[in-house]
Amino acid sequence: MGLSQYYTPTRVTFGQGAWKEVASQVRAQGAQKVLVHYGSCRIVDSGFLKSVTDILEEAGIGHIELGGVVPNPRLSLVRQGIELCRKEGVDLILAIGGGSVIDSAKCMGYGVVYDGDVWDFYCQKARPQASLPVGCILTMAAAGSEMSDSSVITNEEGLLKRGCNSDVCRLRFALMDPTLTYSLPARQTAAAIVDIMMHTMERFFTGQGSMPLTDELALRLLSTVMDAGRKALECPDDYNARASLMWASSLSHNGLMALGNGTKGDWACHQLEHELSGMYDVAHGAGLAALWPSWARYNLFVRPERIAQLGKALFGIGTSGDSIHDAEATITAMEDFYASIGMPTRISGLGVKLSDEDIAILADKCSFGSSRTIGDFRKLGRDDMAAIYSMAR
Repeated sequence: MGLSQYYTPTRVTFGQGAWKEVASQVRAQGAQKVLVHYGSCRIVDSGFLKSVTDILEEAGIGHIELGGVVPNPRLSLVRQGIELCRKEGVDLILAIGGGSVIDSAKCMGYGVVYDGDVWDFYCQKARPQASLPVGCILTMAAAGSEMSDSSVITNEEGLLKRGCNSDVCRLRFALMDPTLTYSLPARQTAAAIVDIMMHTMERFFTGQGSMPLTDELALRLLSTVMDAGRKALECPDDYNARASLMWASSLSHNGLMALGNGTKGDWACHQLEHELSGMYDVAHGAGLAALWPSWARYNLFVRPERIAQLGKALFGIGTSGDSIHDAEATITAMEDFYASIGMPTRISGLGVKLSDEDIAILADKCSFGSSRTIGDFRKLGRDDMAAIYSMAR
């Protein structure tokens, strides 16, 4: 069993009205001028952006703004932000939004203090050594980027979606008010539910053993997200449901769910999905829902008892004495859950029809031209990747 680490330097302020602490948190970082980074027009149209900038102005904190972040955030906007931060003397980036905005802000943070092209970090030519400080006001609970070491960016040249993990990008503070998620469209909430669950499931499916306590935490988090997710979809302003989803988003992706497992997790579904959303610009959570059942069936015989353990905890699937049978029932039950919240269980459900040529391109990109494998539950090469894409289409 290998070593595992848990590191959480981000200061979290949680609860209704948490965002109003923005000036005090910025001051605590010694910042004098802030780039306010955002994406969703609902932030502007609702007047929320102005409410935040008014607080900054009243506190004597200078700010400039850069909107335009979209799902699967783009490198071109990051590069624009880097130049803007340098020109204006920005010393902290404040992300207002969800994972896409935070990931874009983290990438900017890397780039502002780096002499080369920030894409170097995402294509693994270099490792980040520093970052401009980043904080956030979270308005969508899904990606967990507010407490993770991860940033994922899409380069329009080649439609490449790549991630960079480094502790230097971890947020200095996260202001988390569940009421800010009330206005999310149902489909975004559903995709967020899948994303949160998958961050825990990727860590649950390891090729090594696991710590029983971590397993119990993971399974309880998953069942809580499923229950809270249903409630939030039925009643969007259910505070307790939204609060549970928001905190689960952070706990699912801050490393806690991997502690004691000796590995960071499998992450094959995420790698497969990154190529899918990089090429077709689909919602990340929806893409994960479309891929996971095929990944699970492809790996059914590796450790069927592990899949069955998930089914027993989440769906009450009894121990039949046949772990293969229980694992198959678990995969079907997960598909039924995804469908019940409006998520696809096949790539065709994303409105994407893959040809054999498309699958070959996806597998080639995901394998970096057959130069790497993915996964920990089972090591997957290029042919395995192509087989899963084919099964999922």
